[in-house]
Amino acid sequence: MPPPSEQSDVSPAGAARACLAASLAAARGGDWPFAHWTLADLLPPACVAALLDWDPGRAAQGGDTGGRREARNADRVFVTPSQRARVPGLAVLADMFDAPATRQALAGLCGARLAGTALRLELCLDTDGFWLEPHTDIGAKKLTLLVSLSTDADAADWGTDLMTGDGRAVARASGAFNSGLLFVPASDSWHGFVRRPIRGLRRSLIVNFVGPEWCATHELAFGPTG
Repeated sequence: MPPPSEQSDVSPAGAARACLAASLAAARGGDWPFAHWTLADLLPPACVAALLDWDPGRAAQGGDTGGRREARNADRVFVTPSQRARVPGLAVLADMFDAPATRQALAGLCGARLAGTALRLELCLDTDGFWLEPHTDIGAKKLTLLVSLSTDADAADWGTDLMTGDGRAVARASGAFNSGLLFVPASDSWHGFVRRPIRGLRRSLIVNFVGPEWCATHELAFGPTG
């Protein structure tokens, strides 16, 4: 029998980390219009179920956002310590991303500098009329991972648009269920969501690791980790 350090972790948390590690290991890289990676089968079943069951009420509003999520700041929802305590699947989700092995795997894949960063997990529920203007996620965000969790018929076309510096959409990430788009925010990481019909609910998870200068600490799943 192998020593404990070599045995597989069959706990829910261990299985979740293994699922994410497998997805990261199979990530496909691209360099146009900026360095990015696409992933499949990203989140384990327990985390997916928790995110699909989460109904935060007013968060899913219709109408034009003006191209900015900040237009609805009062109704944005995050995986906070209170949510983690209430929903086991969300606790597994947060622990999985915050685990040292996950941070190491992410940094090894994309070169992100995650020392001293904190985990931020936002559930997004977008309806028809939603769009996002070109932006780069520079500043306090040290890594961005966008996970598609929509189940509607047209969801495959609801992925994030990758853009050039002049705002032209030149590629589109898949919106397929449980797929992901990963990148390190930089001066060239222009992306957004070109306005198009959303016949249903565009559900997604935004995963960010943010630096100590991040002011909205109420949005964080945990405090900074070295």
